[in-house]
Amino acid sequence: MAKDRVTVIDIARAAGVSKSTVSLVLQASPLVNEVTRAKVNAVIRDLGYVYNRGAANLRQSNSKSKIIGIVVNDLTNSFFAELAVGVDMVVQSAGYVQFLANTAESVDRQREVIASMREHGISGLILSPARGTDAADLKPLVASGIPVVNVVRQVAGAKVSSLISDNHAGMRDAVRHLVGLGHHRIAFLGGFPDTAVFNERLQGYRDALSDVDLAVHDELVVSSAPSRAGGVAAIERALLLRERPTAAVCFNDAVAFGVCDGLRAHRLDPGEDFAVIGFDDVIEAQTAVPALTTISVDPQGMGRRAAQLLLKQINAGRADAEAIVSSVRLVVRQSCGAAIDKRERLSLL
Repeated sequence: MAKDRVTVIDIARAAGVSKSTVSLVLQASPLVNEVTRAKVNAVIRDLGYVYNRGAANLRQSNSKSKIIGIVVNDLTNSFFAELAVGVDMVVQSAGYVQFLANTAESVDRQREVIASMREHGISGLILSPARGTDAADLKPLVASGIPVVNVVRQVAGAKVSSLISDNHAGMRDAVRHLVGLGHHRIAFLGGFPDTAVFNERLQGYRDALSDVDLAVHDELVVSSAPSRAGGVAAIERALLLRERPTAAVCFNDAVAFGVCDGLRAHRLDPGEDFAVIGFDDVIEAQTAVPALTTISVDPQGMGRRAAQLLLKQINAGRADAEAIVSSVRLVVRQSCGAAIDKRERLSLL
């Protein structure tokens, strides 16, 4: 192959790294460790690759007004698919296209995909940060003037905009609803304890119990992956307790679906033998059997609001940080054991 035909893909293949890592090396990014940098640079020399920075800059400037990046931490959760649909509704009508990437909770993968998106000249980024993301990870974007909107999760100290749901109030309402239905031993199931979202929802759970003078039992708080499989694992542990719970609030709808699966495996009927409430109100919640009582976040609506906020900053030519907490609401269906017309019990608490 002629030297002028060598590509970044060729270098990545020869060095045994990703294309994004090669791009980071070419940009002299501090995110690449020295061992990897030396290996990639050795391959670049061996293959005779010449980085045309002028062409790269031109490519970025030509595309900068057309591309929005969206990076999420768990695309297997339908919440994020619905959020991405909401983003696309807004950016498409504004003449943009979206690049979507999944990090699977890997900070290293997140750094790579963001670097790749920057190479392609994104105008802005909507990010649901991977666990362990800190302000330093977003500093290069802030320094370059690229607007960023964090959704679902905040990053402490990051000078970027954020859009999150009212996690505390939502979980508090869910617990109060179950208490109103006569439950006194209520579990909190699912979620990673090292995330702000988990702690905000857990605090809402604890405060709701305290409001009605119910004890908070640590054994009823069962953390797990915020997934369907995590929900199965969490309810398995909860059912092993000497004094079983009679109801559960779940970290999200994915966990709630898994809890229902786990209950059925023990020949317990969700909504009849055990009350279940989720958090998110994904589309599947309406059609599940039983239909899932949940805290509605409106994922598509959150995506639309995040896109509108990002476009406002892009059009203004500056990235003034805004922090928005969106309201949530309890949607009563069958999984909690309450008929729709019993919703007014909440008002009696």
